[in-house]
Amino acid sequence: MASTIVNAPCTVPSVKGFETQNYVGLRPISSLRFNPGRTSTSRPRPLFVVRACERFDGSVKKAEMSIEECEAAVVAGNAPEAPPVPPKPAAPAGTPVIQSYQLTRRPRRNRKCPALRASFQETSISPANFVYPLFIHEGQEDTPIGAMPGCYRLGWRHGLVEEVAKARDVGVNSIVLFPKVPDALKSPTGDEAYNDNGLVPRTIRLLKDKFPDLVIYTDVALDPYSSDGHDGIVREDGVIMNDETVHQLCKQAVSQARAGADVVSPSDMMDGRVGAIRSALDSEGFHHVSIMSYTAKYASSFYGPFREALDSNPRFGDKKTYQMNPANNREALVEAHEDEAEGADIFCSHHAEVHLIGPQVKPGLPYLDIIRLLRNQSPLPIAAYQVSGEYSMIKAGGVLKMIDEERVMMESLMCLRRAGADIIFTYFALQAARCLCGEKK
Repeated sequence: MASTIVNAPCTVPSVKGFETQNYVGLRPISSLRFNPGRTSTSRPRPLFVVRACERFDGSVKKAEMSIEECEAAVVAGNAPEAPPVPPKPAAPAGTPVIQSYQLTRRPRRNRKCPALRASFQETSISPANFVYPLFIHEGQEDTPIGAMPGCYRLGWRHGLVEEVAKARDVGVNSIVLFPKVPDALKSPTGDEAYNDNGLVPRTIRLLKDKFPDLVIYTDVALDPYSSDGHDGIVREDGVIMNDETVHQLCKQAVSQARAGADVVSPSDMMDGRVGAIRSALDSEGFHHVSIMSYTAKYASSFYGPFREALDSNPRFGDKKTYQMNPANNREALVEAHEDEAEGADIFCSHHAEVHLIGPQVKPGLPYLDIIRLLRNQSPLPIAAYQVSGEYSMIKAGGVLKMIDEERVMMESLMCLRRAGADIIFTYFALQAARCLCGEKK
């Protein structure tokens, strides 16, 4: 086989590790031939040698007919043959023979194959839509949460960092932190909530040091820090004190912002807390920190597993004097208008909990009407919280083989998006993101 010798000086001192297998038509050779001529410095001039690969013969197939000849043949009625139209599939025996209905619209036409269904899909979902709720505690070990299979109280120095790294690997770059506070640090006024060296501020600083671009949401409420288990300060007659609680929440939000929180999320449902927190943040120079308000947080029975995770059940009574009645929807508009006027950036609907960055709705799936109501009424972003009870029901159904866990998980998340949620707080964030990325585990 002939070799081509390129008689030109080499202007590059050396080329190492040239991967010939990556280039079509090149293959390694055992020796190089050099021109014996000398340069003015009496050094040989290295030459680059290229040898053709045996697998490529250099020939190019010529078309049998030119374009003009092909066109002329078609014009003359001599079009080349193509595969025949496939026969109409046969109906099963016994199918009645009828005249087709004269329908102007047949919506099924747009659903007849995967490509068309994908083309006309109105709602999409991606890992960027998820916020991953993570439970943390002071211990070093990760402790499983019995009522929430697959969820753990994570050690803030190790397990949490590993879980965040896993989530980021599949595109989930937003988290929200929920602390399990030692009982010895709980008090009737929840003062530990604004300890700058408390569990949450320490965790925020650690995560921001390791992942500077991580978006960190925080929960602003007193229940994890209260010896009474309520979201506010409890008077001796059992009344939850509103304004005094808001005073504590402002200090909590400022402490979290000081540690590096990107979004503070008041979930307490006290009146006036969004405006007060906005004022407190701005007065401390934290104009850049967003507020996501739990605008429509309902007094739901779906929160049970969450309260087990944080050991934060109310010591007495319930939360119906400050969380919303599940029977109401117009009330959600009242809360949303107030929060928006007070400076909320996101709404969150809790059950779906509606939060303000705009609003948040909580819980999520049972409250799709509230998400849509807020979506239609406000230009702010809407967050939905798929709460612990929703998560645990899907997990339990999957374990019992009553449902396809993965399919139901993805359908429930898509429904929240379809209802109008921009972001979804979900314990499925990592699992769903892996599913979207084509992973299984």
